[in-house]
Amino acid sequence: MALYECVLIARQDISNAQVDTMGDEVSAILSEGGGSVSKREYWGLRTLNFRIKKNRKGHYLLLNIDAPAPAVHELDRRLRLNEDVIRHMTVKVEELEEAPSAMMQKNDRPERGGRRGDRFGDRPERGDRPDRGDRGGDRGGDRGDRAPRGERRPLREGAE
Repeated sequence: MALYECVLIARQDISNAQVDTMGDEVSAILSEGGGSVSKREYWGLRTLNFRIKKNRKGHYLLLNIDAPAPAVHELDRRLRLNEDVIRHMTVKVEELEEAPSAMMQKNDRPERGGRRGDRFGDRPERGDRPDRGDRGGDRGGDRGDRAPRGERRPLREGAE
């Protein structure tokens, strides 16, 4: 049997229990065709990058599948008919990862700052950053090392 990874995005207005039931239905479809689901990860309700079928958010579900091709084709057909599934993708893989996916691993990056006013989080002020070197506080006047500007002439003669 072949190995597959399937990611489903379900509508935002269904409950977590309904998403779990959807995962059970997928397992039942695959077991009818002689396959099985070895891992199921619920990634939660996440914001979509763009609207899909008038939805701004979606419940994400990852499934690791070990099934023959006809069972996967039947799963694909039924997912297309299911109105709660707004997008799905099934990919054939060489081996299934039993470790938690990248989405489930803890993110070690600190939280970013708030909106607009605190745009860069807890980043120090520019004057407190010795790694940037001298930012040119005393540049020798407002013209630098160039000569003074002098009087300006009009662009055209007769214009004042």
